[in-house]
Amino acid sequence: MSDFRQLLGQVMRSGRCLADEPMSRHTTFRVGGPADYYVEAESETELADVLALCRQQSVPSYIVGNGSNLLVGDKGYRGVIVVLGKHFSEVKREADGRLWAGAGVLLAVVAKAALKETLTGMEFASGIPGTVGGAVVMNAGAYGSELADVLGTVRILDPKKGVLELAATELALGYRTSNIPARGQVVLGARFCLKPGTESEIRNRMEELGAQRRNKQPLEYPSAGSTFKRPQGYFAGKLIEEAGLRGFTVGGAQVSEKHCGFVINRKEATAADIKKLCHEVQRRVREQFGVELEPEIKQLGEF
Repeated sequence: MSDFRQLLGQVMRSGRCLADEPMSRHTTFRVGGPADYYVEAESETELADVLALCRQQSVPSYIVGNGSNLLVGDKGYRGVIVVLGKHFSEVKREADGRLWAGAGVLLAVVAKAALKETLTGMEFASGIPGTVGGAVVMNAGAYGSELADVLGTVRILDPKKGVLELAATELALGYRTSNIPARGQVVLGARFCLKPGTESEIRNRMEELGAQRRNKQPLEYPSAGSTFKRPQGYFAGKLIEEAGLRGFTVGGAQVSEKHCGFVINRKEATAADIKKLCHEVQRRVREQFGVELEPEIKQLGEF
């Protein structure tokens, strides 16, 4: 990998590149072993060059935003973790009234910008811990709303066609899914089509949802948010509770006593603890109710 490291250094003109970087520093679960390389791309060109180099050298790569929907194995990731630098952190209102946000911007920041511009529609996203890029890829949502409701166009890096501007309708957005990963594409930024509102109504709605989130979710512990997707006709948390798994632990990992839909890092959990706990929850729910819980969390690396 020493030759590859030299090549990587040549394409990283402005961003930084770290070797053997612990992913526990970059995930909201606060677990994960070292990535071979951890790079911050500071321009679209630099990002494209890094990803092209990885493809040419057959080195795995993975784009990480806030690490809020990710479980990285204790043995780390054999390849290149790519994060988007300051170039991808711009938020601005455009001449046509739409709101532009780079892929590296936290959704909470976008929601605050919408509030400042008295634009309504992003209130549901004010407490989602992910970035715009990851949220577009998985069509993130909460409280009955999702990104597809407000997404206009998306700036995409395609491995074959370069930079594209695609309408949201071209992304096959569904429940926590899109066609972006299957195409090997990377989100660079997005435009949101929001409606004029009043500052007081927008702020009140954000505060209302924030209070619900604090009351119902275990925000005091590291987690990756909602652990399982909502099964058709059911609620994952309710099934887990009815399976008698409230507070169930494996090592330092626990099914939250506050909300059974969340797996938390209660006390120095390992990635293996969390993975084992999730598998046991899936097994018991399957055996008792015949329902297959599908993880909402992406697992990455070596466990």
